[in-house]
Amino acid sequence: MPPTDESDAVLAARAKAGDRPAFDQLILRHKALLYRFVRRYTGNNDDAYDILQDSFIAAWLALRRYDPSRDFATWLRTIALNKCRDFGRRGAVRRRILRLFAFEHAGGKHMHAHVTPDAESPDEQRQRRLDAAIAALPAFYKEPLLLTIVAGLSQQDVATQLKTTTKAIEMRLRRAKKSLVVALADSDGEG
Repeated sequence: MPPTDESDAVLAARAKAGDRPAFDQLILRHKALLYRFVRRYTGNNDDAYDILQDSFIAAWLALRRYDPSRDFATWLRTIALNKCRDFGRRGAVRRRILRLFAFEHAGGKHMHAHVTPDAESPDEQRQRRLDAAIAALPAFYKEPLLLTIVAGLSQQDVATQLKTTTKAIEMRLRRAKKSLVVALADSDGEG
């Protein structure tokens, strides 16, 4: 399907009226940027792909509630952000259960598994460490970081989307970047 010059607003209105090809155009237009955002949030390609699919399905199902006065990309990013948050909560519960299971089956002794990456280039190792450090950030810091750096939003737009002030976003970004510097310095010391 060739790309169209129609605006997001026109395509969204057509999609809202049940025009599936219009929604497909919106997917084509936004999937790359949205995938990068979700990928950085999760730190995992497969999880990001699953969340991206869930986000588009949720958007299709919620189109009747879409307010055309809102920017479609912001609306879609909000859905993806909520899917990322849900994924994070489910993952935290799953990790606790798995740790408890491993603890019980190890006779109450802590088990530490060390996974060594296959032969990676130094650039791939740095990218993996950066992805892991970003994924490990608390959502409070990770969300503004990804919305500004990956999604390319201004601090004011991020403040609006996260329902806070620009000053709060500045503080969160500063702390997120500081945490990443520390995490990457620690991981460089290990390697």
